[in-house]
Amino acid sequence: MKERLEEVGSRLRELRELSRITADEMAGYLNVPVATYEGYESGKLDIPASMLIGIARKFDVDMGLILTGREPKMSVFTITRKGLGVEVERRKQYRYQSLAGKFSRKKAEPFIVTIEPRKEKPSEYSHPGQEFDYVLEGALRIRIHDNEVVLGEGDSIFFDSSYGHAMEALNDRPVRILAVIM
Repeated sequence: MKERLEEVGSRLRELRELSRITADEMAGYLNVPVATYEGYESGKLDIPASMLIGIARKFDVDMGLILTGREPKMSVFTITRKGLGVEVERRKQYRYQSLAGKFSRKKAEPFIVTIEPRKEKPSEYSHPGQEFDYVLEGALRIRIHDNEVVLGEGDSIFFDSSYGHAMEALNDRPVRILAVIM
């Protein structure tokens, strides 16, 4: 895993340098401390999916290029077989599996997200754009901008993801959702 983080960080640094953007400018664009951004580039910190999407947009590349070093080539359709989507990150709270990693110039990023039950309160995140989440399994509590909502299987939510939001699994069971980030 550490080697993969270093590879992703190296590609990130190369894209930034080719674009003649400073680490300070990127940190400002992503609204993170410079030390955090530098941790992404060095491979010491895992890059959240929301940050990868923002980075890809800034450099006008597909997120797949940052993750794998290969530019996605599919432009009519792509198929991702069950369990074979590229894992995007391994944060304590969430596991993301990309569902359209081979499709080029996507206007949205679909993921299957697994949220494991945890004792501690989940951290809040925000990212540019909008997000649609559909609960496939389990019960989910989501906090968005001073609001709290509980969703069950078959429920969905669409929201402005620039507002801070956090999700947690309820009933000591993992939750699986389809998340589409636009």
